[in-house]
Amino acid sequence: MTDQQPDTRAIEPTAEKYNATLVKREDDNDSLARFWVRTDGPMPDFVPGQYMTIGVYAADKLYQRPYSVASSPQATGEEGFEFYVRLVPILRFTSLLWRLPVGHQMRMIGPKGRFMLEPDDDRTHLFVSTGTGIAPFIAMTQQLIHEQKPRKTVMLHGCSYQDELGYRGWLQDLERSGSYPMTYVPTVSRPDDERNRGWTGYTGRAEAVVRDVCQNEGLNPDDTVVYLCGNPEMIINVESQLLDLDYPEFHVKKELYWPKGKKPTA
Repeated sequence: MTDQQPDTRAIEPTAEKYNATLVKREDDNDSLARFWVRTDGPMPDFVPGQYMTIGVYAADKLYQRPYSVASSPQATGEEGFEFYVRLVPILRFTSLLWRLPVGHQMRMIGPKGRFMLEPDDDRTHLFVSTGTGIAPFIAMTQQLIHEQKPRKTVMLHGCSYQDELGYRGWLQDLERSGSYPMTYVPTVSRPDDERNRGWTGYTGRAEAVVRDVCQNEGLNPDDTVVYLCGNPEMIINVESQLLDLDYPEFHVKKELYWPKGKKPTA
């Protein structure tokens, strides 16, 4: 992660609008971590693919950001909402979140969003994501496992470095076990970097390999539905590639991490 100035903002330990608590945290590396947040009252119902907005007060201001939920409704009821978050090198919400101790109060609202699976859809599902955009697909897969309603799935996940491939171990185990019809396809965009030493999988951005993935996995435009989540440029480019392959536009569903045309914060 790019170095940033120290965050000295005083986080308010209590606030009238706090209604949740950070109950667990696991770090994947210095800039990627998973956080579990529970509401202090009854847990709200949600559908995999939806998002919650979490935040804290610091220096008399509420800092917050929406995140797709990475856990299934069943796991959420027991452990809290799971969020997969990247630390960005600016003094906004994530630099505050990285400083929060487990047990600290937070504000959480939601769920919102319509990026959800179609019911009883027997088409092959192609999930394409970059970075932490994989989160809703983890929730969807976990829910389908719980319901014992598996769907043939190709999970294409793109990152710069192999240590950024979140949930990689779980997805590889799922594929190896044969317990779920999952094909996991990770790709790294900087194969010559030292952090990717030993990498033998796909190389290039998700939009650069999606054609090969469709061909190698025998995906048919007529009976494949595609879900895209992550960087909006990736989403636009992958959709363009798929339309060139004769995928109907209504077979491609999109969740943007920030509005098209708006520059990302990092």
